[in-house]
Amino acid sequence: MVGFEIVQMFFTVQTIMALLVGTIGGMFIGALPGLSATMAIALLIPVTFGMEPVAGLVMLSAIYTSAVFGGSISAILLHTPGTPASAATALDGYALTKQGKGLKAIGISTISSMIGGTISALALLFLAPPLSLVSLRFNAPEYFLIAIFGLTIIGSLAGDSLVKGLASGAFGLLIGLIGMDLMYGYPRFTYGFMTLESGIALVPAMIGLFSISQVLIQSEKIAKLKGKKEEKIIDVNSLEGTVLPSWKEFKSIVPTMIRSSAIGVLVGILPGAGGDIGSWVSYNEAKRFSKEPEKFGKGSIEGIAASESANNAVTGGTLIPLLTLGIPGSAAAAVLLGGLLIQGLVPGHALFSDYAGITYAVIFGFLIANILMGITGLLIAKHIVKVSTIPIGILSALIVVLSIVGSYAINNSVMDIYVMATFGVIGYFMRKTGFHPAPVVLAMILGPLAESSFKQSVVMAKGNLMTYFFGRPISIVLIVLTILALFAPLMMNYAQKKIQKNNTAKN
Repeated sequence: MVGFEIVQMFFTVQTIMALLVGTIGGMFIGALPGLSATMAIALLIPVTFGMEPVAGLVMLSAIYTSAVFGGSISAILLHTPGTPASAATALDGYALTKQGKGLKAIGISTISSMIGGTISALALLFLAPPLSLVSLRFNAPEYFLIAIFGLTIIGSLAGDSLVKGLASGAFGLLIGLIGMDLMYGYPRFTYGFMTLESGIALVPAMIGLFSISQVLIQSEKIAKLKGKKEEKIIDVNSLEGTVLPSWKEFKSIVPTMIRSSAIGVLVGILPGAGGDIGSWVSYNEAKRFSKEPEKFGKGSIEGIAASESANNAVTGGTLIPLLTLGIPGSAAAAVLLGGLLIQGLVPGHALFSDYAGITYAVIFGFLIANILMGITGLLIAKHIVKVSTIPIGILSALIVVLSIVGSYAINNSVMDIYVMATFGVIGYFMRKTGFHPAPVVLAMILGPLAESSFKQSVVMAKGNLMTYFFGRPISIVLIVLTILALFAPLMMNYAQKKIQKNNTAKN
């Protein structure tokens, strides 16, 4: 019965079109240096308002995985990673381009991304449902600790500085306090503006923080160029030949792709990690297991296969804790959480029971998106690179128009446009000073949950809060994980920098 419902929900004209738009659009966005999957998701969330839940979420998840792959195109041909997850790919990809083998490098990247994403989609399909059963034992104390856990993870992930990451999260919590008190019904920090009683609109704030802030940064780069065009030369000879590797080459990278995909899924599941960490860890492991480690950094196809299969495998891995516990493992997943809540879907067991048809249709769409991404990438490999030569001025103007229309269309309110513009300026200064906007968004989402759950816990504890929390096994586990989450990013960043330093020194 559920299987028929999944087929019925997925195979609709709207969902198929959303899948195509998300897959191809994500590839183009990822290929543009400076843009990211996070920004693309935030920009297109308003478009999903008028769509069916399956179609809207399939489009967002397809954009997510395709944009990560798209970043490898500019990394290989221009030595400019379109996304942070493609930084490791640039080492060997650009080296192959200079050898006149750029098209083959793109082919290996495409196949590796498709395999990594497909494996992660299968992991999501089989691992998420049993993990969701844990959420059945959750009550107010557990939901409060989950919210705190999520805040510490994203806060420490998003910036190079743990303090700055947590400060961004604290700022988001303050923004989340604006509006009506959830328990007493009293307006807070509205300063007499009735429009603020419902709180700060999440989607316009996200669009401002990610899209408008990026436009301002790109505009600043244009001003610094003072009318001079930035040179981005693509060697025509590097686009000659075949996009597919030989059978011998393919066989040689299969173990690397499988191993790196497994690493990518595990890194994605770990809250606080991301595609950049997954790709560097896999790259280092591939070099360690390689029979020809001396080729890494000089044009090794194993290096490309390791990096790209891992960073796309991370995408499915991050969705596992997101769908089961509401814990996003990356900035893009944090924005996807907003997309889920906007559709009225709350992460947890209900997604796999009450809304099983929708959830499995979205997972199936994510699986198809990765396969379609691989096929499409191989077909248009020679042409998609041209997108990276679009002038920043034209691109920025288009983003601003889409941002204004998207923000206004949510509630047909001019106030939402003001919110978007305000948060765009805030996001710009945050980026300039080393603060990441992702913790702000997540705090705006999880803040109200933490507040309401804590107040319910106080009532349930009947004055004995500490005993009540530490008398619940799941609460103790979450407290321990929260403490570990505060220190884990420091260890991950140290390990990542050490790997990058070693690779740079040897190359």
